[in-house]
Amino acid sequence: MKILSAEFIKSASKPSEYPKGGLPELAIAGKSNVGKSSLINALVNRKNLAKISSTPGRTQMINFFQINGKLSLVDLPGYGYAKVPLQVRQTWKPMVESYLQTREDIRLVILIIDARRGASAGDLNLLDWLDYHRIPSLIVLTKTDKLSQIERAQQKKNLSQNPFLSNRPFLFFSAVSAEGKDELWKIIRQYVKVDL
Repeated sequence: MKILSAEFIKSASKPSEYPKGGLPELAIAGKSNVGKSSLINALVNRKNLAKISSTPGRTQMINFFQINGKLSLVDLPGYGYAKVPLQVRQTWKPMVESYLQTREDIRLVILIIDARRGASAGDLNLLDWLDYHRIPSLIVLTKTDKLSQIERAQQKKNLSQNPFLSNRPFLFFSAVSAEGKDELWKIIRQYVKVDL
């Protein structure tokens, strides 16, 4: 995948603020601090397109990026981080659900899960919600460079033993080693159906 251009378009919190649609959209979701920004940066070969913070929960709006003028990547606010003020956390769920329900250009939601931690209740709830609304999803297990082969095998086993996860596609990914990057782009192209 050759990245000719990758640019931040805007941040938004409600449909009236979203950029004009028309391009296929790929939404990136997951708990705070699972590596959403690192994944976006690795995918587009940029260090700072999506801002990476040492403090979880910093992404508090929906951030839109445009890739090669043909694809929109959408970074959704992370969930599940208790140190973010309750008032802020309470706005995230309706903000994300409104985006997912109203944006007609969504082709795929990539759910990022920390490979060392496994799926949380929040992850399972989001997958269930996406299933109910018939929005395609893919699980990407990040930070796999931090796992030994034994730990990786254990995570595969854990996924296969969870009835809710066992038949879902998933992919191991590392922003550090670029493991899974080419495979992820291949899957993305299958969903967005444009020549990237």
